[in-house]
Amino acid sequence: MPEPVDPKKFGLHSSARLEQSGEKEFTLIIDRKSRIIMKDGEKILEKSKKIINQVPGARVNVKTSAPVCSKTKTFLKGQGVEILLL
Repeated sequence: MPEPVDPKKFGLHSSARLEQSGEKEFTLIIDRKSRIIMKDGEKILEKSKKIINQVPGARVNVKTSAPVCSKTKTFLKGQGVEILLL
């Protein structure tokens, strides 16, 4: 069962929602209706890099209820960030 994690621990903004489902498995939660575009994808990648810097070898996923641009999906998948449905 995923547990909420304090995002400040990883240098993220306090409004970011972060869950930990394993020792090195983290999920960013993005619950919104507007489409996730490339600019959002770049911000997601920055957040995941901050987590990986704190926990080497960590795996970061994104759970979202919003539609994701296909270019952004490809970009994030290439960086090792998987998109999951919320």
